[in-house]
Amino acid sequence: MVPNADAEPWGPHQLLSMAARLIQRRQDQALADLGLTHAAVIALQGLTAGPLNQEHLAAEIKVRSQSLGRVLARLEGAGLVTRTSSSRDRRSNDVAITDAGLDALAAAREVEKDALPSNLAEGAILSRELARVISYFPGPHKARAAGRERSETVAPTDADRSTGTENPGDTAPTGAAEEHADGTPDTTD
Repeated sequence: MVPNADAEPWGPHQLLSMAARLIQRRQDQALADLGLTHAAVIALQGLTAGPLNQEHLAAEIKVRSQSLGRVLARLEGAGLVTRTSSSRDRRSNDVAITDAGLDALAAAREVEKDALPSNLAEGAILSRELARVISYFPGPHKARAAGRERSETVAPTDADRSTGTENPGDTAPTGAAEEHADGTPDTTD
């Protein structure tokens, strides 16, 4: 059942969740025709400003590095990104989008836009509000830093020690763009 947007029992979080699922399904179907996934598009978009270390890219797009590694392997296999050993740290990879990746991203943006209702695709107010919601949630790198700062300034209590929750900030949500092994997006953590 699709709720009436004016119905009081449906809070903003419920409407946001339902809208996201419906839009994601429609966009996933359209992206599949291009051989892409939602997670792949987010990874490509994260590289448009220039090459990034894989860890930094993961933090930027709010996913775990391990999940991003699977996405990048598929993108690299399709010639949409390149991964090279970092000149600064041999243990990490620098990731760059290729010209083919830029073309695929442009096609994906059109397909994603076409999957939205026409009056919503250019919704500047909605875009700003959604960006504000997203920025409210820290990425994994911010949560770890907050957890370190907390542990440096506040000693854990006996209750914390007994439950193993000395740094609750270490378990912050990581956001969207992760995938299951079959390539379908995982928007939960």
